[in-house]
Amino acid sequence: MLLALPPDSHNTEVQKVAGVNAPPLGLAYIASVLEKVGHKTLIVDSPTLRIDMKRFLQITKEFKPDIVGISLSTPLAPRGYGAAKKLREEFPDIILIAGGPHATYMYNEALNNGFHIVVRSEGELTMLELIDVLARYGFNTEALKKVKGIVFRDRDGRTIVTEPRPLIEDLDALPFPARHLLPMDKYTVLGKNIKAAHIMASRGCPYGCIFCLTSYYWGRRVRIRSAKNVVDEIEHVVEKYNAKYIVFTDDELTISKRFVYEMIDEIKKRKLDIVFTCGARVDHLNRKFLQFLANNGCIAIYLGIESGVQHILERIGKGITLDQCRKVFEWIHNLDMFAVGSFVIGFPWETVDDVKKTIEFAIELDPSYAQFTVATPYPGTPLFEYAVRHNLIVDWNWEHYTTVRPVMKGLYLDVKTIARLLKEAYLRFYLRLNFIKREIVSGRFFRILPKIFRETFELFKDFVKSRL
Repeated sequence: MLLALPPDSHNTEVQKVAGVNAPPLGLAYIASVLEKVGHKTLIVDSPTLRIDMKRFLQITKEFKPDIVGISLSTPLAPRGYGAAKKLREEFPDIILIAGGPHATYMYNEALNNGFHIVVRSEGELTMLELIDVLARYGFNTEALKKVKGIVFRDRDGRTIVTEPRPLIEDLDALPFPARHLLPMDKYTVLGKNIKAAHIMASRGCPYGCIFCLTSYYWGRRVRIRSAKNVVDEIEHVVEKYNAKYIVFTDDELTISKRFVYEMIDEIKKRKLDIVFTCGARVDHLNRKFLQFLANNGCIAIYLGIESGVQHILERIGKGITLDQCRKVFEWIHNLDMFAVGSFVIGFPWETVDDVKKTIEFAIELDPSYAQFTVATPYPGTPLFEYAVRHNLIVDWNWEHYTTVRPVMKGLYLDVKTIARLLKEAYLRFYLRLNFIKREIVSGRFFRILPKIFRETFELFKDFVKSRL
């Protein structure tokens, strides 16, 4: 079994914007489940290793898999379709499986572009059963119909969507991701190699923000691993990979304070020398808890603020208030914590005045860094459904769905205005004299900010040129 991110991904806009090489944990989890029962498995992390199509085909030829599974996020989907086409030409006997968020919701598109089967949502148990069925019966329609969580086409060309697979209740039952199949020495943040390991402690989100896939792909019910199981994994990456820095990939690690207290207590008991970063919501934080995090290894916290306009927060389903945001950032500043604030502009109902209020609110809160993105209608989200229903999408090239290139107009804003406002947000936040002084004193200014500006403004420039 060969599992991969699409080849040539390193040349896409989304990789240039992110500036981060992060491990494909989803593929690593699937690989670990398959290896546990004896399946020989290979992971090709194409963007990290800068694998082009020629090299990808060569790897496939050398490994000789019966099945190739490719994970498709929305901006990487066209590269995945290109890979499927080439694989079918070169290796017509290989069964091609698409998975990941884009394929989950755009399964007909994936089937139209060379894939034989689509695995929807959580993939570990579905892939395990699917490979067993394929090994026993081949591509047998009646046998495949019994596999929950897949889509395929029968001999008459009809799309068969099987019964959804229940979400995995006991995440502790999953083996740790197969990191031995990943280039662990290649993962970077803003081009700087660090001894970091990415860990998922939970899946799901109950809030259902209209622009975020988490609630819809992983479910509205939060499933949390035990603190012991998570710390077992932390201990493993410390011992095997000398990790010093843990990046929790959960959107909201602090949804259960009890879990966080138990996890940190377990880390202390084992005397593990690590620091960590995590995401959180402002309505789950208080001063005492923030102090606890700051005193116990949390060196950065990521907070989704999204808007500086209360009625927009309500419309997108965020479920927080501006005053909650102000109070949390007051505590953060008093505790001298490093915090990143996320802000999104260009929701369908926003005006120029609304966006300017969001920019002002970001400046008022004054996070260590601000991340400004444009509202992007990813398939599977209510925002996508709304945008399609109201004919707001102006760009259907999935590679442009980077969150810095506007692909959706608003009811009151065109895409050129949204692009201009995004540039204004970055300039106004980052060119403040007090901010620049703070960054120079910290030593971060010349290491990080040039990267942010260079890659982001190149996309602005290209976008504006394309619209002139």
